[in-house]
Amino acid sequence: MPDAPPFHLAIPVDDLGAADAFYHGLLGCPHGRRSEKWIDYDFFGHQLVAHLSPADCVRAKTNEVDGHDVPARHFGVVMDPADWRALADRLRTANAEFIIEPDTRFKGEPGEQGTFFVRDPAGNALEFKCFKDRAQLFAT
Repeated sequence: MPDAPPFHLAIPVDDLGAADAFYHGLLGCPHGRRSEKWIDYDFFGHQLVAHLSPADCVRAKTNEVDGHDVPARHFGVVMDPADWRALADRLRTANAEFIIEPDTRFKGEPGEQGTFFVRDPAGNALEFKCFKDRAQLFAT
């Protein structure tokens, strides 16, 4: 699987200080450029921009997936299993609230994956996942 180009994603937040504590402080995302209205982050090799836009901060509705209520609107990254476990441990140590606790989804099926969900302080849902066999990323 060839390396994909980095994506760019802009998300609304209602408090830049709280967003910075989450993305930089908790997740460890390095800073990029910033202003009084936005902050760029290196989100695991991708460009994430937190824009101050309180009116746009709403929680996504959910859909049932493999027995869990998954936020219909979310974003995240696919990680190596060791990095995924380390991040889950770091979030547990920080007493982060999981929307969906770290678990294995689709056990024994094509696309079996480790996954967990958290929300940032503005309510944006993030999913972190890993595959024992990354070639299963697009398994059907």
